Amino acid sequence: MSQFDMTGKVAIVTGSSRGIGRAIAEEFAAHGAKVAISSRNQDACDEVASAINAANPGAAIAVASSLSSKESLQALVDKTRDTFGPVDVLVCNAASNPHYGPMATITDEQLRKTLDHNIVSQHWLIQMVAPAMLERRSGSIILVSSIGGLRGSPILGAYAITKAADIQMTKNLAREYGSHNVRVNSIAPGLVKTDFARALWENPENLKASTASAAMGRIGEPHEIAGAAVFLGSDASSFMTGQT
Repeated sequence: MSQFDMTGKVAIVTGSSRGIGRAIAEEFAAHGAKVAISSRNQDACDEVASAINAANPGAAIAVASSLSSKESLQALVDKTRDTFGPVDVLVCNAASNPHYGPMATITDEQLRKTLDHNIVSQHWLIQMVAPAMLERRSGSIILVSSIGGLRGSPILGAYAITKAADIQMTKNLAREYGSHNVRVNSIAPGLVKTDFARALWENPENLKASTASAAMGRIGEPHEIAGAAVFLGSDASSFMTGQT
């Protein structure tokens, strides 16, 4: 049996109706996992779940949820447990970036939304699934951070700050959960061709800046991030935690 086999594992992937989240959910299902597809739009979730189930019958359910609502996120966790059983893998991929420009121009409302959606909601979800993982002494939590969390940005400051927080949350929780055999890691993609990052890769100057220092001379595709998530969600990474 491959170390990357996820048969029998139950996963929640937020922001999985498109982009990196969808690619991760598709790869999880292809590797045998049961997956809860979630984003704000139920129709979009249904479409992805249907596509996954066409290739892997019974592998996916669709549960719309909002990062703004703790009750909505709890309903996502409850529905997943009721349908598939205990959650083995949580991927916190959904995020918001309502402001594009220098920090001096961000409004209080935009700042609060960025912090709440990209940090507080992650904390809520983890608190909802971690206790059962700790009790079973088994589980993997994956935070999708960003290269923005590792270096400054003149146009994505608040977003970058929250992504740096994801990395520190990863380190802290890895220490808290490690003795219980529950792992916490993060993935920090560079620029990837998603709708979420469209404002960056459609801008010729930003695209040129991003690819100029890239070893491969190009930006990434969503499926190229998904393999890292399979590694972190499967037993292949059983001795890896607290890493980005």
